[in-house]
Amino acid sequence: MAFATLQYNGEKRIAVRHDDDWVILPASMGDMVALIEGGKDALARARRYAASPDAPRVAVGEARLLAPIQRFSRDVLCTGWNYWDHFEEGKGKREGQDVPAPTAPTFFTKGPDTVIGPVDDIAYDASLSAKWDYEAEMVVIIGKTGRSIPVEDAMAYVWGYCLANDISQRDLQRRHGGQWLKGKSIDATMPLGPWIVPADEVDPANVQLECVVNGTVLQSASTRLMAFSIPELIAELSFGMTLRAGDVLLTGTPSGIGNAREPQVFLHEGDEVIVRGSGLGELRNRMTSVDLHGKSGIRIGV
Repeated sequence: MAFATLQYNGEKRIAVRHDDDWVILPASMGDMVALIEGGKDALARARRYAASPDAPRVAVGEARLLAPIQRFSRDVLCTGWNYWDHFEEGKGKREGQDVPAPTAPTFFTKGPDTVIGPVDDIAYDASLSAKWDYEAEMVVIIGKTGRSIPVEDAMAYVWGYCLANDISQRDLQRRHGGQWLKGKSIDATMPLGPWIVPADEVDPANVQLECVVNGTVLQSASTRLMAFSIPELIAELSFGMTLRAGDVLLTGTPSGIGNAREPQVFLHEGDEVIVRGSGLGELRNRMTSVDLHGKSGIRIGV
């Protein structure tokens, strides 16, 4: 079973997958964050409603899916260097910003204005960067509020899982001292979705991730290769810091990124980028030129 946000009769509505249809949930259930905040009772009610023969439905192939999370209480939470092969492939290629192997998870955030839907165009502006990169990631959706969560309790705070493509601008990233906020927060560049699969239906340590660019597989790895497990990520991130229902946590990308390849592989206008995860569906997006620089005198790319 999966939960999505889609366009229905001119409105954004949440829906649950039932056979070959999306069953539109009652507007009274609110958005995806409201469903998540409702906990186990709301999830059970939605699952029961999905079996109702009188519920409005849309065929899966006819639905226009949006990013499943539309309302954010904070920035998107992200994990860096969470696959050792990815950390190793970048050695000597960080333009003087190399660091020792981390002994605890590395976290950063990116603005929620980055988020787009699973089939939306990725905004591309060559003036902002000459090094547009891809990163296939599994995403944890936090299910309830908590702070300083013990490792042994952490999985009880997971509502579900989806996918993201953490599109990054490597030269913009290096420009700002090696911190990652700016180089990963360009508007309309992070596909999210295509839906959320509840936690009890996914083995998060056994998801096969892939990134395919113009038909060529450039990343392929299992989430079992994560350097720090999901319970460790949640425990470390929540240490003294409140996590809230509906928070979005990217869990890192495996090796194969464009910046670390020889020769390097970067994204350009017209490229099709697909991110897949076994049991989680796929994101299918195209790099499309948009004027993001406006009247700014700053130029990083061409």
